[in-house]
Amino acid sequence: MVGVGIDVAAIARFGLALERHPGLADRLFTHEERALPSGAPRGAASLAARFAAKEALAKALGAPAGLRWHDSEIRTGPGGRPTLHVRGTVAAAAARHGVTSWHLSLTHDADVASAVVIAAA
Repeated sequence: MVGVGIDVAAIARFGLALERHPGLADRLFTHEERALPSGAPRGAASLAARFAAKEALAKALGAPAGLRWHDSEIRTGPGGRPTLHVRGTVAAAAARHGVTSWHLSLTHDADVASAVVIAAA
C-alpha cells in the first residue's frame, strides 16, 4: 500500500456552495461526473461524495501541490461500483509514488458524504 486517504463533506453545505458559485461544479468535476448515468444517484449528495473522493485521493498521495481537479475522475462501473481514473498531474504524482491500482469507496447518508481511497503498488 502506498497511501490511504479519507474525506467527508456536508451535503447541504456542499449543495449551497454549488448554488452560490455557478462555475464551481465545472471547476471541480468533469463533464462525465456532472452528467451521471441514468439511474445513478443525482444531486448534491452524489457530487459531494465525488468531491470527498478527490480530496481523499490527494491525501492518499501525500497531498502534493499542483494536482488538477479534472485529472481525477470518479466513474460508475458495472453494478454501480465507483471507479477512479487518473490522468495528467494526478497520474504523474501516482507514478512517482509507484501507484499501480486504486481502491475507492463512496457513501452518503443523512447529511454526510464520505470517501476512502487506497493507493496501491
